[in-house]
Amino acid sequence: MSKPLETDMPHPLDLPAAAIATGIRQGRFTSESVVAESIRRAKAVCETLNPFTIIREEQALETAREADRSIVGGEATGPLHGVPFAAKDLTPTVGDLTTLGSWTKGDWVPAETALCIRRLQAAGAILMGKTTTPEFAFASFTASPRWGVTRNPWNPEHTSGGSSGGSAVAVATGVVPFAEGTDMGGSVRIPSAFCGTVGLKPSLGRIPMTILPSVFDNISHFGPLARTVDDAIAFMEAACGPSDEDITSLPIGFVSHAARDGRLEDKRFALSMDLGYYRIQPEVEQAIRAAVEELRRAGAIVDEVPMHWTRAVNDEWFDLWCVFMSGFFGETIAEYREKMDPAVVAMIERGLSMNATAYKRVELLRTAMWRDMAKLFESYDALLCPTCAITAPLASECDDDYVGTGADGRFAGLDMTCPFNMLPQLPALSLPVGPAANGMPVGLQIVGRRFADEHVLAIGAALEARLAVPRLPAS
Repeated sequence: MSKPLETDMPHPLDLPAAAIATGIRQGRFTSESVVAESIRRAKAVCETLNPFTIIREEQALETAREADRSIVGGEATGPLHGVPFAAKDLTPTVGDLTTLGSWTKGDWVPAETALCIRRLQAAGAILMGKTTTPEFAFASFTASPRWGVTRNPWNPEHTSGGSSGGSAVAVATGVVPFAEGTDMGGSVRIPSAFCGTVGLKPSLGRIPMTILPSVFDNISHFGPLARTVDDAIAFMEAACGPSDEDITSLPIGFVSHAARDGRLEDKRFALSMDLGYYRIQPEVEQAIRAAVEELRRAGAIVDEVPMHWTRAVNDEWFDLWCVFMSGFFGETIAEYREKMDPAVVAMIERGLSMNATAYKRVELLRTAMWRDMAKLFESYDALLCPTCAITAPLASECDDDYVGTGADGRFAGLDMTCPFNMLPQLPALSLPVGPAANGMPVGLQIVGRRFADEHVLAIGAALEARLAVPRLPAS
């Protein structure tokens, strides 16, 4: 049974996920006490930040009690035994209201849980709630017609980012050590950067993508938002691996020791502050350069390299995204137009009018981008760049405020993530390196070779260990 906690000790919920599970297995504390604290914290942040669509209090606590009974009974346990986590409202979970941030789904309660979530649960993790997303996960701001605005825990006047904004807030405020998100244009990495969490877009196929109408989509990824790189690794250990549920899933597992065997000495990194065309907020550049200097102090070689990409990358990714929206959600506007986000309606209509030849020709740009990256990887272990060009903007703004090109020819964009959904086989990690001089978090994006997720995580873990990045106190 659980032993009394010392008052000057951190709550077990503040430990890494693997340590939480170990403590539960060893009887130093109970899963019920950890899950109860997770639910308490979730309720505490809901009123001001709005990160949850539902909190599964009764179900999660009963599952935690079952986890504790299994310890007493000497039953076999998984690596995440008794650890609470959250899942995005985009992702079906059996018996739970799942809305995709939209009124178009009615009060849908799925009869089946997505494979990614089933794998986390099979490892012993306990789903404690579902987190907010903009309608159909379409935006870099988490605000939906159904659930309202989700706010940044560092400053509630600012956005949490999107589209996995609720998951980022749940992690940043200490409700859970990791949460599930999806990433089609940066939806894991953007809110991770804005809220000061770790966020990974795994290589395409490392985690089977099973929740879309098509299993042939090639910009969509499940990924972890986590307090630390180690917690992201714990997520990947459970979720990775092939499945016939997704024909494009890769027939490889996850090599845990490689992800944890991080060193920086003699690593070679290419740095592009702007990918050739972005306007970068000075506070972001300052934080990124400070992290780069830490890499150099650790013995890494970092060369600033020219990139010659243009905003055509973002414009053509947007074409893909509009077709995604029209292909998978286009039927909704006939009945629900007035209850939908007008930006979603506009994207669907743009997608429906898209010329098929123009859509296919986006692959020519993607091919040129890959050839640039393949050449870069001949000399470097990874590409470094900001995750976002700015710190979290005001929650009252929207993506349309960040599509301009200035008189200097620079793209006044928000995220620097969608270029690497155009190259989905490349893993991309957002590592918190801030806060910036303005007090808001900054993420460094580490982009690795094809399918080298473990290598990217190992780099992130090694740099994370050298940085003293503050966290928010738990609510």
